[in-house]
Amino acid sequence: MADSSFDIVSKVERQEVDNALNQAAKEISQRYDFKGVGASISWSGDKILMEANSEDRVKAVLDVFQSKLIKRGISLKALDAGEPQLSGKEYKLFASIEEGISQENAKKVAKIIRDEGPKGVKAQVQGDELRVSSKSRDDLQTVIALLKGKDFDFALQFVNYR
Repeated sequence: MADSSFDIVSKVERQEVDNALNQAAKEISQRYDFKGVGASISWSGDKILMEANSEDRVKAVLDVFQSKLIKRGISLKALDAGEPQLSGKEYKLFASIEEGISQENAKKVAKIIRDEGPKGVKAQVQGDELRVSSKSRDDLQTVIALLKGKDFDFALQFVNYR
């Protein structure tokens, strides 16, 4: 019998992020507390640019965007927001969406699987994802449960379960 396997990835659906951004922009344009403060949110290349006339307002824009991401099922661990910076009379805040598992994070996950997971489970780093394989599907389920119980500082999804 062939080995069963699944991949551990850290991907974000770009369309869902776009939808969350559009919803946040709409809410910001309609909310009373954002009237007259120059609050906006938009794409700036591959980063998200949030602007307002005060540091608190730009953080409030970020908060609105984060709530929209949560409603769309996107982990906030994938959002990497910087600090508000004064640019002229405006405060700007740049945020980016992190995708892929770095080599060091993949090694951490593989070590946890080796140390705490069932025997006979193999984890291999393949680019920006991790393939986990075993003869037993029950062992793979155990590994998924183990990793869901851990708190990583990056988002994980489990795909291609076969």
